Amino acid sequence: MGFIPTNKVTQQAIKAVAVDVSSSDVTLAISGGVLYIGVGGDLKVTTISGDTLEFRNLASGSVLAVQVKKVFAAGTTGTVASGIVALY
Repeated sequence: MGFIPTNKVTQQAIKAVAVDVSSSDVTLAISGGVLYIGVGGDLKVTTISGDTLEFRNLASGSVLAVQVKKVFAAGTTGTVASGIVALY
């Protein structure tokens, strides 16, 4: 049993995968991961419902509790967040 996408993020993660957007966009192998932000900044993502938007000023050590299918390497207005881990 893996991560089951829901409209509420209430499950604990059972899998973690590094997301390296230092050189290119990353489409997650498993859609629906929430993102741990190691080093804060801005992040452009596509959600599992297909919305593409930018989250600005994410804090280091925070979790972006939005189910994501793609993370962009560029397209933000500021410094791109890094040290990202997808949690499933």
